[in-house]
Amino acid sequence: ISIVGVFRDSSSAAPPDIAGHRIMGDVNDLLVFMRNRRVDEIIVAVPWRADGEVRELTAKLQTIAVDVKLCPEEISLELPNLGYGEVAGIPMLKLSERPLSGWSVFAKGIEDRVLAALLLIGFSPILLLIAVAIKLNSTGPVLFRQKRYGFNNNEFAVLKFRTMREGLPPDTGVAQAKRSDPRVTAIGRILRRTSLDELPQLFNVIRGEMSLVGPRPHAVEHNEEYATVINEYLSRHRVKPGITGWAQVNGFRGETRTVDLMRQRVQHDLYYIDNWSVLFDLRILVMTLFVGFVHRNAY
Repeated sequence: ISIVGVFRDSSSAAPPDIAGHRIMGDVNDLLVFMRNRRVDEIIVAVPWRADGEVRELTAKLQTIAVDVKLCPEEISLELPNLGYGEVAGIPMLKLSERPLSGWSVFAKGIEDRVLAALLLIGFSPILLLIAVAIKLNSTGPVLFRQKRYGFNNNEFAVLKFRTMREGLPPDTGVAQAKRSDPRVTAIGRILRRTSLDELPQLFNVIRGEMSLVGPRPHAVEHNEEYATVINEYLSRHRVKPGITGWAQVNGFRGETRTVDLMRQRVQHDLYYIDNWSVLFDLRILVMTLFVGFVHRNAY
């Protein structure tokens, strides 16, 4: 970018130069300057509260063939660059947008329910065998239900095959599973290593509580803990949680021993949300077949 001239409103006091560029006059001088110079763009940098001055400048600059941009006032907030829009004819800056709307919601809903139904049919013999193995291996229910936060931070009960001994951990707290965790049963160890304990979440997908692909839902206690130390953590809930996700197929799964590991998982989740497409979902599902089921962090 080459600055070819700086002009200032004649009614205001101004130094002889700004950032090493000499003040060349007022707006009228700018219009004369434009007649014989090749200028691609004019940037108007005045206080937005001076709305009368902004309108007057805009009217004058619309008489010349050049791109004109209005520079926002310097503010302490770091705002996202989502563009500009209007509401009832009133100009607005976009700070956040729904990641899925209109056709996208419909397409993802069809994708989830159709594929989940097909997977349930295909895995039904395996689901039955796992249920029998759990009952024979230890006392307690076949399924484990745990409160998780889902879309828009609403709680729901996620379904998993029970992999730990009944009564552990206590209802008052949740501890992440660790390597060689004594709470995990023999069958549970196999299920966790292969991620087959997640298969009952297909019913969560059918019920509309989850998606096949999306940010993994975390236990309520973990959610509340990380929300206080990672600024964008709760942005994960702008879409439904998933059985698998972009973070999981990139190795960010299982125990998060440090805040930095969770922060990297969150960044992958946010990338997925901002770049969602049906093809992206299918890519993640295919990757899950090769890297998502068995992983060194699954235990």
